[in-house]
Amino acid sequence: MSLKLNSSGGGSVTLQEPSTASNLTLTLPATTGTVLTTATAGTVLQVVSAIKTDSFSQAATNTFTDITGLSVAITPTSASSKVLVTVSVGGASMTAAGAQAYRLVRGSTAIGVGTASGNRQATSWRDFNGNSDGNVAHGGYSFTFLDSPATTSSTTYKLQLVVQTGTGYINRSPNDSDVTEPWGTRPASTITVMEIAA
Repeated sequence: MSLKLNSSGGGSVTLQEPSTASNLTLTLPATTGTVLTTATAGTVLQVVSAIKTDSFSQAATNTFTDITGLSVAITPTSASSKVLVTVSVGGASMTAAGAQAYRLVRGSTAIGVGTASGNRQATSWRDFNGNSDGNVAHGGYSFTFLDSPATTSSTTYKLQLVVQTGTGYINRSPNDSDVTEPWGTRPASTITVMEIAA
């Protein structure tokens, strides 16, 4: 059965039920405005972001550790939506020669990583400090990944760090000297997630 609404302009709008054996309910909002909308594929439906302005340190370990403050939760409006994740690390540094690596995680699942092989862990990116005396400040990094979480539940995205030797730092230089030179500055890091209509 259909419902036809005649318009004062001479036209009409017809509401037609779908062909289904189920009982469906369409709940109208309690406010005025547009009732039904269809998002075009590629449309940004929502944006959630977090900024980390303080510093973070991690001692050498073979285990990935959450970087506090670089996590954000989003609840997709549709299970078919994509989530575009952008991470920016303002500055990283180490106190010893070696490497540190990063990985993006959705909940407890690493995403946007390479393929692990043997003892070689899968990461989103890494950097290497070959300076034997350590105390090297690295530049900033950015990483983008388009995820398909396939859920409408609250989903947390976060960044993790693993450090080979010495201590790794985020948003500060290794010795953190109180100087006015650019290498001693305190940058900020961010993580931003955007729900994209499929």
